[in-house]
Parts: sequence; C-alpha cells; structure tokens
Amino acid sequence: MSVTDLFAGQATLARSVRLLGEFRFEQTDPPRFYGALADDTVALVTALWTALHGVGPGGRTLLDVGGGPGYFATAFECAGLEYVGVEPDVSEMHAGPARDRGTGSFVRASGMALPFADDSVDVCLSSNVAEHVRDPWQMGREMLRVTRPGGLVVLSYTVWLGPFGGHEMGMTHYLGGARAAERYTRKHGRRPKNDYGSSLFAVSAADGLQWAASTGMLVAAFPRYHPRWAWWMTRTPLLREFLISNLVLVLQPT
Repeated sequence: MSVTDLFAGQATLARSVRLLGEFRFEQTDPPRFYGALADDTVALVTALWTALHGVGPGGRTLLDVGGGPGYFATAFECAGLEYVGVEPDVSEMHAGPARDRGTGSFVRASGMALPFADDSVDVCLSSNVAEHVRDPWQMGREMLRVTRPGGLVVLSYTVWLGPFGGHEMGMTHYLGGARAAERYTRKHGRRPKNDYGSSLFAVSAADGLQWAASTGMLVAAFPRYHPRWAWWMTRTPLLREFLISNLVLVLQPT
C-alpha cells in the first residue's frame, strides 16, 4: 500500500469544494474555518500514519509546530493523540479557545529551534507555517530531529505563486510581494497581518520538493486541497507553482 492510498480515497472533489467554501470564513469566523481544517488535518495524519504502520495513531504524541491558538488541539485529542502545540507569538497563543478548555499542552518557542530532545515525538506537523518563516527548511530539519525513527513528519505550506499565496492580499501578490503589501496598506490603512518580507515569504513548490528529496526521507508529496485525480500537478514543473495552492510533504525519519 502506498503511503497516500488511504487519504487518496478521502481526497474527493466534494471535499475540495467544502474546504474551499470554508476559506471565506478565515478572517470573519476563525473557529469555524480552523475547526473544519482541524478535522480534515486529523483525517490526513490518521490516514498517513495508518498507511505506514497498519494501525491508527491513537496514544501517540503529536507536536504541532506553529500551532497558533490551538484550534487543532481538541480535534487531535478527540482522536486519541497527545497534542503539544508550539507557537512563538504569545498573542497568537491566546487568540483561541483551546487553552481555556485545558486541551493539549502549549509551549512558547520558535520552530527554528524546537526545545525538545532528539527523537522525542511520534508525529510532527506543521500546517501553513513554512511560508511565514525566513528559513522554512531549518524548521523542517528541526521537525525531523525531534521525531522518532519510523515516525511521521507532515509539512504543509502555501505555495507563493498559487492562488492563495498572497493570503489576505488576494491575487495582488502576482504584482510582486512588496507592491501587494503596499497596495493593501493604502486600501485598509494598516499593514497586512501576513506582510511580505517580514511575516510572509515566497516559498515555491520546487523549493520544498528539492529540500525534502535531499533528506532522503521523503515518502510522498501531493497538493493538500486538490482531489486525487489532480495530484499529477505535483510532478509537473512550473505548472505546479501556479495550480497547487498548498503542498504537503510527508517524511519518515530513519
């Protein structure tokens, strides 16, 4: 069985349409958006782990790098995993309800230097974070370091030239990141939260695939929100940069 076979069965057009519909609530109703994304991420991690190990990940420890306010905590703990979230921004850590419910554990730290021992977690996840750090592959190396041999690393990020690369700046990022940020500032009277050059960077699909292949631990790569029949895009240079909105890199430490 391929590592992606179980999840491929869930990657339907209906799922893609449903998730796309939830994206419009990211700014106005974060619990709704992140709740839907959390459930889908649990399904992704569960399918990948089961394909690799033949059993579900219940009872395992999951480290969520850049977990923000912890919207994923409840979903993963309901699935039977021990959740640990890492977030460097204290305001982000307190922006959601998970901590108020006492769900999961949270550590204030940078993904560039994770304060965990080598081989200390079973699953290491980073969802939509790599495009927000200056050296995403240093973060990737840290994720591999703290994950036990035979475990699972899932690094998913927004591709810069894809349709959502500009985040709240919309499609104006095709004018150039700095220009898009200035345009947003003039229109809204404030800098974008995802500000090009400081909290948003241009990360390509090719960058991630090259780094992952260089580790010798890459077991799968596919577009996160596309239906299974569109996964061929990952194998097509240039086209993938524009048509893949979010790339998933799946690695298994040795």
